[in-house]
Amino acid sequence: MSSSIDYRPTVPVRSSVDVLVAGGGPAGLGAAIASARHGAKTLLVERYGFLGGNMTASLVGPCMTSYSLDGKQQLIKGIFEEMVLRLEALGGAVHPSKVPAGGAYTSYLTDGLDKTTPFDPEALKSVAAEMCLEAGVELLLHSFIVDALVENRTVGGAIFASKSGLEAIRAKVVIDCTADADIVARAGGAFEYGRESDGLTQPMTMFFRIGNVDDLRVDQYCKANTDDFRMFEKLVKAAQEAGEFTLPRNGIGMYLTMQPGVWRVNTTRVLRRDGTNVGDLTLAEVEGRRQVDELMRFFRKWVPGFENCVLLDTATQIGVRETRRIVGAYTVTLEDLAQAREFEDVVVMGGYPVDIHGPNDAKEGFDHNYRTANAYEIPFRALVPRDLEQILVAGRSLSSTHEALAAIRIMPSAMAMGQAAGTAAALSLERGLRVRECPIDALQDALVRDGAHLGPRFEAVAAR
Repeated sequence: MSSSIDYRPTVPVRSSVDVLVAGGGPAGLGAAIASARHGAKTLLVERYGFLGGNMTASLVGPCMTSYSLDGKQQLIKGIFEEMVLRLEALGGAVHPSKVPAGGAYTSYLTDGLDKTTPFDPEALKSVAAEMCLEAGVELLLHSFIVDALVENRTVGGAIFASKSGLEAIRAKVVIDCTADADIVARAGGAFEYGRESDGLTQPMTMFFRIGNVDDLRVDQYCKANTDDFRMFEKLVKAAQEAGEFTLPRNGIGMYLTMQPGVWRVNTTRVLRRDGTNVGDLTLAEVEGRRQVDELMRFFRKWVPGFENCVLLDTATQIGVRETRRIVGAYTVTLEDLAQAREFEDVVVMGGYPVDIHGPNDAKEGFDHNYRTANAYEIPFRALVPRDLEQILVAGRSLSSTHEALAAIRIMPSAMAMGQAAGTAAALSLERGLRVRECPIDALQDALVRDGAHLGPRFEAVAAR
């Protein structure tokens, strides 16, 4: 029996656009809104029936810090800031300036968690769609990428599958915001996967939300047990010794939401699964929800304030921290972040520390062997695939090392990368240039005028 079949359908062209953005997560939102605002005919394609990606489908939250490591300066603004302010006006977010580290919104942790952004995922679904439509973005939901349209190493669109069947979308520029560099990979572009030593990636996590928690008792316990590295570390150890906690975790990560008694839980841990392999994703989803069941039993029996907690929901999709990273015109390294290296083509700033979850074990979060500067830069070249034309990448599949990615993979950074990519796509088309040739000074000027923060070197631009 043959292991393959010859299948060559004729695919209708659904539309032709200036800019095709694949993926409606944080990076895709930033890219599509920026591209459309700068006059490009923009189509955003998303596989779910709503936008937001990890912020909604995977229930990931709060947004990690958009500030410098010391919490004194907001580094990520622009479209991210607009979205937060609109959510806050609706009661759907708390601005990060109002969220110090060490409280329930930050899982009672301090390292790297000053100025996080709690938000409501349902409110974000509405605000994200409204911002896209107001900018002039055409939306196509319920559509999943199948292949890239590529000729002579130039990407000219993509093929998608939906309830309408297979359809092609032609584009002058494609922005790959799939988080897995799917279009780059389908187009034959070079990429790396996992850490350099063995190819393993950070584990996946099934987020879920619980309700009917006694917030006051949780607060009293955590403030009386500040020596725990993570919430309830002592209780986890006791449950492990009793054979009632089998997850590869040493503590509990959970964050109070804006609703009293409702918490997001970031504690499940699925090891050694490939987020680009459908078989592994299937097993990860099943395992993630099995771990949720075990955690609910643990909470009710062992944790003060959780005796009567109830499971509200699990994420639509398991959260994936790492898969492909493109080989770009420049690869961001840990040394770049540690030394606060200045780039002539800086388009994003960040201050989140290296947050590596061990691929093989219960190793937790921030690795203090890896240091970053108080604020660091991400260059435009890291969004440009080395060996493909007319395509950019934004989000966690940018060109970086495994260690550097652990700092810059967070959702505010992804949205800022998307804004840079979308702006570059529109400006390059306006000037009749290849997207990799987008004039950096014009791109930076546009970003700063649109509210992005690129550091003190650009204060004169911001003042104009």
